[in-house]
Amino acid sequence: MSNPRDIAAPDGRVIRHRGLDRLYHWLMAISVLTLLGTAFLPIVGLKFAWVDIHWMAGVVLAVLVLFHIVRSSIWLDIGAMMIWPRDAVAAWKAARYELGAGPPPPKPGKYPLLQRGYHALIAIVILAAIVTGLMMTVKIDTPFWVRNPYWLSQSTWGIVYVIHGLAAMTVLALVIVHIHFAIRPEKLWITRSMIFGWISRRDYLAHHDPARWNPEAGARARE
Repeated sequence: MSNPRDIAAPDGRVIRHRGLDRLYHWLMAISVLTLLGTAFLPIVGLKFAWVDIHWMAGVVLAVLVLFHIVRSSIWLDIGAMMIWPRDAVAAWKAARYELGAGPPPPKPGKYPLLQRGYHALIAIVILAAIVTGLMMTVKIDTPFWVRNPYWLSQSTWGIVYVIHGLAAMTVLALVIVHIHFAIRPEKLWITRSMIFGWISRRDYLAHHDPARWNPEAGARARE
């Protein structure tokens, strides 16, 4: 594989996702799909012992998210995934361009605005599902504790269940949207980068502003 700093070579490959981050992504995907399957398949009539699988997958997801928060805060550029005030201007220019009323909008940094918006939304609902899900494990027997269904009042448990259910339904919808865009032909270059880690120099120059995302600078900062 080409050096991530070799962005000037005609056939250079630009590193977009490192191995550890790709591993996190796919492990999270497996845990989320496991949670969705164990949550909704029994509802549609497929009966199996889902409770233990569900709560264990939830614990795995919680650990993965905690790892991701720590890694993003310390070792990655967490600002690259945040939404900034200037993004509102870029969104306005993009809307005008789509309506044929203005010039092309500026290219984004590493992550487009819609991708960052999706990330923010799914982060909120995943955290809501994790927090309420961990609270609900108090009501089941595990190798670590004995169930205590009276830890919260009945009305409080009702709120917890409602939040957890709404979060689960939202995650299901967001996963469907994510898969839809991941397999669209014009987005396959992004999907490929989550599998192999790199994008072509052509895609880098076509979709990103080098002034806002410079892989060369990031590589040197890690040396």
